[in-house]
Amino acid sequence: MDPAALLARYDQLIRRDARPDGPGARIERTGGVVRQVADAPGWNGVLWSGLDAAGADRAIQDQIARFTGLGRGFEWKLYAHDEPADLGDRLLAAGFRAEPAETLMTGEAAGLAHGPGAPAGIRFAQVTDPAGIGLVADVHDEVFGADGGRLRRLLLASLAADPGAVVAVVALADGEPVAAARLEPVPGTPFAGLWGGGTVAAWRGRGVYRALVAHRARVAAALGYRHLQVDASAQSRPILARLGFQALSTTTPYLYGN
Repeated sequence: MDPAALLARYDQLIRRDARPDGPGARIERTGGVVRQVADAPGWNGVLWSGLDAAGADRAIQDQIARFTGLGRGFEWKLYAHDEPADLGDRLLAAGFRAEPAETLMTGEAAGLAHGPGAPAGIRFAQVTDPAGIGLVADVHDEVFGADGGRLRRLLLASLAADPGAVVAVVALADGEPVAAARLEPVPGTPFAGLWGGGTVAAWRGRGVYRALVAHRARVAAALGYRHLQVDASAQSRPILARLGFQALSTTTPYLYGN
């Protein structure tokens, strides 16, 4: 599919027509903004905005008022093609701070499904119970230096509410977790998201990450999803590009009060 057409479809189905991404979350649409409000430990933030220069600052203040009124920090997920062109500068002026930009990339699940299986010495296991989810969170904590406890609570809550909401996979070497990743299908759309793919330092460069992409592509294709979507870091973008993913835009998290 033409990249511009695919980006427009992504904007419509994933951002403008967004659905809550877990239990205790709801979508609100107001004043040219689509946002998610969620109970802890869920994600709070702005998913899409259709603003112009005249109304952007007022809309920014409205979001600040909404989330701070609930006592929550939040993220404005800004894409490079969002308007007005200086929206990022306006967010910074309003007290947001920018995190590193990521690249929105997509790939065809059916084609990527033909990728490699698990490398020698590695076994992939789909996990759904607290012990398995704990392994995924432990890898996330080690690889990204993030709050693995928060991820554990999110995954357990999501799977309890809907067992098909997330496909969580851990890579095991002699029973020890060395990599993990998630697939999050978006029902009613052709998109399934790749999230949290990471490998511990001692196992990098052995093809585990690429095999986890192929494994999730096979799952997505079997479930009937056409497009894999990922917010790629600077480290993963070249790997994904070699696998056949194409870049559609960039996205930058702007955080307020987090």
